[in-house]
Amino acid sequence: MCEMRNRRLLTAVLLALILRAAIASCQQLTIRAEDGKQTVLARADIEALPHVKVTTAASGTSMTFEGVSLKAVLERGGVGFGQTMKGKRLASCLLVEAADGYRVVIALPEIDDAFTDKQFVLAFLKDGKPLDDKEGPYRIVIPDEKRMARWVRQVTALKIADVQ
Repeated sequence: MCEMRNRRLLTAVLLALILRAAIASCQQLTIRAEDGKQTVLARADIEALPHVKVTTAASGTSMTFEGVSLKAVLERGGVGFGQTMKGKRLASCLLVEAADGYRVVIALPEIDDAFTDKQFVLAFLKDGKPLDDKEGPYRIVIPDEKRMARWVRQVTALKIADVQ
C-alpha cells in the first residue's frame, strides 16, 4: 500500500515538473534580428525590462494593459534603433507571429521614438491579471490605433525583415 502511494506521488511530481516546463516554454519569445541572429527570451527576461501601463477603450470597454515597450524587447534581442535607423533600415519591418499563424507587419520606424510618439506594448497583464490562454502569454497593444488588427494575441515570434 505504501509503495503504491509512493508511485502515485512520484507520478504526480513528474507530471507537475513536465507541465511546468511546458508552460515555461510556451512563455518564451523568439526574436530574429536583421542579421538572422535569434534570441529566445524567457518570461523572466521580459518582465525584467522597464514596465509600462496603458489604459485603452478597446471595443468600447476600458482596459488597462501592463507589459514592456516593444522597442525594449527588440533591443534586448539585438535590434538597433536611434542613430542606426537611417538609409536602407528605413525599409525594415517587424513581422509579428502568433501561435495560431496570424501575422502582421509593423514598419520598424513606427516603433522608434525618434520618429513617433506612438506606443507599442508587449503586454502580459490585463486589468492586473495575467492574460488568459486566448490572449496570452503576450499580446501587442497599440493604444492609438482605430482598429485592433495589429493587436496580435498569443505572440510567439518577432522577426525583422527588409522590404526590397
